[in-house]
Amino acid sequence: MIRSLSICLVLLLGACTQGANPVSLLNPAEAQRRGAVEVAVKSTFPGILDEIEAGGGPAISGAMDAAGVPAQDRPARLLQLRGDLGLYESNPAALAAALVVYGR
Repeated sequence: MIRSLSICLVLLLGACTQGANPVSLLNPAEAQRRGAVEVAVKSTFPGILDEIEAGGGPAISGAMDAAGVPAQDRPARLLQLRGDLGLYESNPAALAAALVVYGR
């Protein structure tokens, strides 16, 4: 009963907070990784978009490192990012979120 109540509370808090991830509330390492990715993306924005379009560069590599994107997955992920570049041009948070999802 207490465990079910705790899970419901975490999900409710996650639904009530903007930008908060319920997993991050339970796992500080995940929150730290997400924060590192956001810093890597936002501190190099909009130049990171040029690197995505070019197929790579130090800024996107650093962001992928922070996200934990495996090296063997990076070429395919760059193609995916390039395909959605219009979405990321005005939304660096969406780019950061995509990289977090691609990472491990």
